[in-house]
Amino acid sequence: MPRELSVVSPRSACPACKQPIAAYDNIPVLSWLLLRGRCRHCRAAISPRYAVVELLTGIFFGLSYYVAAHGSIEESAGAIDLYVLGLAVKYSVFCFLLLGLVFTDAETKLLPDLLTKPGIVLGLLFSLFVKMPEPPPLLFQSILNGRILWLANSAAGALFGSAFLLGIALLYQAVRGVEGMGKGDVKLMGLIGAFLGMWLTLLVLVLGTLVGSIFGVLAIVVVWRKRLARRRSKRSEPPKEASARAWQSAKLIYRNFQIPFGVFLGSAALVSIFWGNRLLVWYLGLYR
Repeated sequence: MPRELSVVSPRSACPACKQPIAAYDNIPVLSWLLLRGRCRHCRAAISPRYAVVELLTGIFFGLSYYVAAHGSIEESAGAIDLYVLGLAVKYSVFCFLLLGLVFTDAETKLLPDLLTKPGIVLGLLFSLFVKMPEPPPLLFQSILNGRILWLANSAAGALFGSAFLLGIALLYQAVRGVEGMGKGDVKLMGLIGAFLGMWLTLLVLVLGTLVGSIFGVLAIVVVWRKRLARRRSKRSEPPKEASARAWQSAKLIYRNFQIPFGVFLGSAALVSIFWGNRLLVWYLGLYR
């Protein structure tokens, strides 16, 4: 999508030699293994990312059905199968969208509107047919029963998630005078909120921000160590001065390096949809 290439017409082709990929060479995971990660025609290397994305998609689709089928569903025996199917489809669609967005953001620092905007609409539509995630009973007994309230929860999650990030982005731009967060992250949180509702959207924001902050600090430390080693190798300045200058240089990396925040938000959302309530129950249990 960021390259504006279709996978329908013309169909998938080798990026190196442009030869169309035959159907038997396009079987998820298996074809990459049989070809040993190389094009059949020109022997150019094929990134293992393709196989990783395909494998993760299959794993998350299987996990979606397992969680839907083994969750605590208070339905009549005749309605369980239909409910399980709807819940499994919702989880699968959510995982499909997030995997595409996470890997695209990691590579291109872009979050395509062709995934985020339809994802928001799909999340709202699913809320009319499938029950939204509820907060842990340790806090309060949920009253969010009924399709209208499910839809309201979905809409509230989308608005809260996108508005929260938009507010931070506008505040950062007002204070620093530069854009600190892309609008794609705002739309991504709208998608996540529409699927997860208010409660788990808050968890995604906390987890995504926490992991993203840790990554940012580690990135500075790694760059500082490399630049400090480079300065020490020259032996042309005192150790304290070399350390201070290396640290100042490391802190400037974000002028040229954009952290793909969507990777952390999307990953946190994948964790939250399957294990979010368990994490909350465990965390709240620490205060009992």
